[in-house]
Amino acid sequence: MSLAPRSLFAPASVLSRAEAQEIAQRVLRNSPAEETRVSINSGARADTRFALNQVTTSGENQDTQITITAYVGNRSASVNTNRLDEASLAAAAKQAHEIAKLVPPNPERMPELGAQTYPAFRERALDIPTPAERAAAAKIVTELARANDLVATGFIECRAGATALANSKGLFAYDASASVSMTATVRSPDGTGSGWACSDGNSFSELDPKQLAATAVQKAKDSRNPVAIEPGRYTAILEPTAVGNLVQLIPGAMQARAADEGRSFFSKPGGGNKIGLKVVDERVTLLTDPADSPSLSGGYDNDGMPLEKVVWIENGLVKNLNYDRYWAQKQNVPATRAGGGGFGGTRSLRMLGGSSSIADMIKSTERGVLVTRFWYIRGVDPRTILYTGLTRDGTFLVENGKVTRPIKNFRYNESPIFFLNNLEAVGGTMRINSSESASTGGAVFMPPIKVRDFNFTSLSDAV
Repeated sequence: MSLAPRSLFAPASVLSRAEAQEIAQRVLRNSPAEETRVSINSGARADTRFALNQVTTSGENQDTQITITAYVGNRSASVNTNRLDEASLAAAAKQAHEIAKLVPPNPERMPELGAQTYPAFRERALDIPTPAERAAAAKIVTELARANDLVATGFIECRAGATALANSKGLFAYDASASVSMTATVRSPDGTGSGWACSDGNSFSELDPKQLAATAVQKAKDSRNPVAIEPGRYTAILEPTAVGNLVQLIPGAMQARAADEGRSFFSKPGGGNKIGLKVVDERVTLLTDPADSPSLSGGYDNDGMPLEKVVWIENGLVKNLNYDRYWAQKQNVPATRAGGGGFGGTRSLRMLGGSSSIADMIKSTERGVLVTRFWYIRGVDPRTILYTGLTRDGTFLVENGKVTRPIKNFRYNESPIFFLNNLEAVGGTMRINSSESASTGGAVFMPPIKVRDFNFTSLSDAV
């Protein structure tokens, strides 16, 4: 079966650079504000959902949203519209200007940037597969599950889109991207066994539904009839998705202002921040790189600055924190070109890997727990990046170098900072399903790891 992509949507469903620029220019010439910013988000999305070993829904949508921000001194207001005719854009710009006159001034407002230089586009098609192609991929999973007397549920999501940013000072940025994701949960009819797997890529042809199906089915078979073991601190072997579920929470805590003001894990006792200090094992390097992104030109941040490669933690040392333009100016340092919020705007996150395989980690473990992934993750203490959550879809006991039995799921209380200080082995990095973690729509690359003293605090009857 061929999984080669074919375009489902008309080319006009995702704005070209010329189309986005023409819309932005119409807004700017009709805006009465002193300064105006125009943000454009144009996208097409298609998905297929399957459950009980059959396709249940198939959906498609496309839209273009325009956000017009008007500035009056240090006051600003934004209005959204998806009506692209000149009269509607002019009315929205006027409304944003009128509202801006009424809001309180923002003393931290930074002036708009002028024109910027952006990298050239990387050539890649932005096609979205047809419903039949998505159904064929789902069928690979459902047929294997049915053949093994199991029940499969899953979701295929495909996105293609373009964004643009323009302002009255001559800035114009444009970017386009496409990404696909497929996940499947396979369970035993009695509800005691559950397996999960994912496949991600920048195009539909990069998905591997056969491998996904084989992994989820095998985990469902192996996890039947789990037994309870005592909660406590165990050596834990975390598969790449489980690592990403928690490691992705670190960059979101690396805001320089919070660190400098003493409100963060990255605040230095006595004042200042932890740049240059060792915070995790020296085998840990964490970075964001536009080259990893689904973006065709590397992307730009909320103000229109082109994104750059940023190494956040290198060999265990804090190398950078995220300085927005206001805080960078206040601290007299360069702004971090990595986007805003979380590890925001970067659309990528990578933890460098090592040479150990999961099989090697199991062989070297006298007694421990093998974890497929985490879910229901909630914050406990931002000062230590401490989170709680549950294991899910395949949790196993390792004894004397072998996986011996499935075990009931645990609740954990753990910080990625804590377990990355207890690192025993690191495997090769692979792309994981980013929607299973803190990011949205990005490309995330994580290795499996083995850590000691992972804090499993209680049992859970959830499968």
